[in-house]
Amino acid sequence: MSYIKGDVMKIAAIGVGNMGGAVARNLARNGIVVTAFDLNAAAVDRCRDVGVIGVESAQEAARDADVVLTSLPTTALVESVATEVLGEMREHAILVDISTINPETARKVENAAKDSGKRFVSCALGKTPEHAEHGEIPLFVGGDKGAIEELEALLEIMGNEVFIFADAAGATGFKLISNLVGMSNLVVLTEGLALARALKIDDDLFSQALSSTGAVSFQSEVRLPWLLAEDWAARFTVDLAAKDVGLAVGAAESVGLKTPTAHAALAQLNEASARGFGSEDAIAVAKVVDSRSREDV
Repeated sequence: MSYIKGDVMKIAAIGVGNMGGAVARNLARNGIVVTAFDLNAAAVDRCRDVGVIGVESAQEAARDADVVLTSLPTTALVESVATEVLGEMREHAILVDISTINPETARKVENAAKDSGKRFVSCALGKTPEHAEHGEIPLFVGGDKGAIEELEALLEIMGNEVFIFADAAGATGFKLISNLVGMSNLVVLTEGLALARALKIDDDLFSQALSSTGAVSFQSEVRLPWLLAEDWAARFTVDLAAKDVGLAVGAAESVGLKTPTAHAALAQLNEASARGFGSEDAIAVAKVVDSRSREDV
């Protein structure tokens, strides 16, 4: 069985929070039949406006789907939901996880899929929910080769770049590396802004001048405007950033690699969470830097 452009594919979206919801809505807008389940009913409601169909359980969503997409906040949930839905899935259906998980979890889910006679593909996502809403994200894909070929048209709708890795573990591992670098960069960016302000450098001048230097990055282009505006609205929360960097540090430790810079960034994120900023956007790590500056005065 293969899918080509123009075919109507049935997708089950399990977990439609910030990123999963953006993906589900993008698919629905492109004519794909999407059925969604999330423990948060409001998240499902936000998808109904573009034609996504809400159901009462993950199992119900999976039963009639060609592709089951899982987008979940923890590795434990990815494993448990995979266990719940694999037995409900149709014979030729494909389980695609778009969560940020570690290579070990990817291998476990892949083996569980094989044991159930199903196929598994890891499809980690880059950038932000706003980008995902319009299919303007990179996809980091690995898993069953035949399944990846069948998903080609779907992947073209989900993202604007597709990177195929040798296996699911490689795809998930790369996403952790991306977040390790990105969130460590964000922590340094907040420290740089704090220093600029301490030196009485104007915020707008700081932003404009930084964009012309080697310090420019995705974080400075996308998150620095939020940071300057003190817009803490959650796109990617402190807690999720800490979770992902923690997984990346753990993956490094599992292969005997030391990551002192990532450890320092993780400590900052964990402190931001401990101070009550965990549900705010990751830029709220800046509040830790600011509070320390006041404490040192």
